[in-house]
Amino acid sequence: MERGNTEYQFQVMLSMGIPCEDIHKFADAAHWLYHFPQAWQEALTNFGCAIDWRRSFVTTDVNPYYDSFVRWQMRRLKELGKIRFGKRYTVFSPKAGQPCLGHDRSSGEGVLSQEYIALKCKVTSWADGARRVISDTASIPSGAAIFMIAATLRPETMYGQTNLFVCPTMKYGIFQVSQSEFFLSSDRAARNMAFQGIFPAWGKVPKVAEIMGLDVIGSLVQAPLSFKREIYVLPMASIKENKGTGLVTSVPSDSPEDYALTIELSENAASHNIQLEWVCREILPIIDTPEYGSAIALKLVEKMKINSPKDAKQLAEAKALANKAGFYHGTMVYGEFDGMKVQDAKPLIRQQLLDSGDAFVYCEPESPVVSRSGDECVAAHLDQWFLTYGTDDEWMSDTLGHILDEDGLGFDTFTTATRNALEQTLGWMSEWAVTRQYGLGTQLPWDSSQLVDSLSDSTIYMAYCTIAHYLHSDIYGKQLGIGSISAFQMTDDVWDYVFALRDEPPTEYIGRPVLEAMQREFTYWYPLDVRISGKELANNHLVFFLYIHQAIWGKSAARYLPKAIRLNGHVVLNGEKMSKSKGNFLALADAIDKFAADPLRIALAESGDGVDDANFKEATANAAILKLHELKSWIRAAVTNARPLGENETYSAVKYAAEVENVDSIQRAGDKGFWDNLFESDLDKLIRQTVKEYSA
Repeated sequence: MERGNTEYQFQVMLSMGIPCEDIHKFADAAHWLYHFPQAWQEALTNFGCAIDWRRSFVTTDVNPYYDSFVRWQMRRLKELGKIRFGKRYTVFSPKAGQPCLGHDRSSGEGVLSQEYIALKCKVTSWADGARRVISDTASIPSGAAIFMIAATLRPETMYGQTNLFVCPTMKYGIFQVSQSEFFLSSDRAARNMAFQGIFPAWGKVPKVAEIMGLDVIGSLVQAPLSFKREIYVLPMASIKENKGTGLVTSVPSDSPEDYALTIELSENAASHNIQLEWVCREILPIIDTPEYGSAIALKLVEKMKINSPKDAKQLAEAKALANKAGFYHGTMVYGEFDGMKVQDAKPLIRQQLLDSGDAFVYCEPESPVVSRSGDECVAAHLDQWFLTYGTDDEWMSDTLGHILDEDGLGFDTFTTATRNALEQTLGWMSEWAVTRQYGLGTQLPWDSSQLVDSLSDSTIYMAYCTIAHYLHSDIYGKQLGIGSISAFQMTDDVWDYVFALRDEPPTEYIGRPVLEAMQREFTYWYPLDVRISGKELANNHLVFFLYIHQAIWGKSAARYLPKAIRLNGHVVLNGEKMSKSKGNFLALADAIDKFAADPLRIALAESGDGVDDANFKEATANAAILKLHELKSWIRAAVTNARPLGENETYSAVKYAAEVENVDSIQRAGDKGFWDNLFESDLDKLIRQTVKEYSA
């Protein structure tokens, strides 16, 4: 639970009671492993949690047993073809110099890379303002080819380009690609390109000039695939600098926003300081749909009564409808692929643009991501080891089938929202980087220069929990557990047997009785009944959890697949949203000191559960203190002032005789009645059942 206002990490630590003179020790990442686990255990114990601490462990190579467990897992996944190597786009921290995955981010968790087709629109004639900038830039030689770079997600609509839009108030850059070729785009897009092999030097942004969007309006450019061949550059004030390249192609046949702006510019050219002949009002039908015909944008603008390019909300809704209708139900009615379904034609047109050199692949994070190093991340094109999530059709289908209970194992998500969230994530998740270059973690078994990503090394740790106490008696794996097993004895064959993936125990290093005992532990506890996690993990870690369980046990021992996932919301404090990145918190230990464990548990129980955020109210905790005090006083009075009934007395007689201050202190005596015996019988039954379960 978080509270307060702290800006820097050292302030967070001070507020947690860490002495100022000890804070420098945390510069060593390993020091975190030796400070916080003990504090968490103490706080959870004081909170009253019933936890089997024998099964605790740290999840890095500090613990040699867990390190062996992760190495086994990585080798098995590689053998199954679930881990591969190749170039792919990933969210990357330039400051850290490595991929920025889930736990490495201070904001933007779950954000992936968005791939675009970047059109190269060669400038054939500059507007006067732009011409002056170009001629004054010595590093741009006369006759150099300068391309305006426009990013699109819909290459199939490029036949219908009529104009190219820029934001008049945005500052653009001109970047050198070679001695004779230059790109014009936003600075942000160029920064992403610098990590994608588009510019000469990796990570370097070769900016040679700056130019305002206003200065390039009226320029003439070549438009790849367009029926117009050459189109004019026009203003669009709604272009955002944090999306795409800052330049947008206008396709008024299929884009409601482009259509609305084209009409506005053609009717009010003078007020926008443009010439009317620059605006192309010829609209080419490209895609035909059953619902909107071949004039998708026009029909939606009319249907939704959109009157202006400023009708942002309606235009956003219309855009979504147009994109959905065009892709899922559209048929091409122009160009080389006339008559082909859009879903089939789109990849062909995309490849055609790439093969001709009229476009290249450009990628960026789909929304802003900030690393824990404090820099804004980019999308980088890297050689990587990655998990084939999303691209292994059979693996994805089996995992989805388990979520939807198509395998008959009865998987439960408790709410429709949880099931939908998991299903949607499976739909878009693709090829997750499995490694990073430095930090805490396990070295990739076949490439010691790489560390296993902090999300990928903890997908099936629940299986490790079942046998942890056999391996070690401390969380760091320094002291032997009850099995007297050393880490080197935990070979891949041993892990396979313990986790019920082979029939015969490998007794080369470990005796059969110990191996069988560990396997019994695993098969007793597995499958896990329910995984309870924060709702934000439905976008990554929980789907990894399902994928990896499916890969390891799905084909050979499906009965060990997880039985349920239950999502919980976040906790807000007194109605205010909390944020780790801001360092505002009320630590559990401090909350226990302030309210005591029982009132704190009551207040948390009353704050709500389920997927919705729970609102912890300090007033509720304070009220619980008073209620518990009253309850304690009542119990003390009822016990210390007990008034047993005499042989010939009745409860009613004593009660109405006003002999006692508290009628709850009147206690029956003598033989037990029917209900007394029934109650005791039920208690005895539960006790016997408990003993039986614990003895199994």
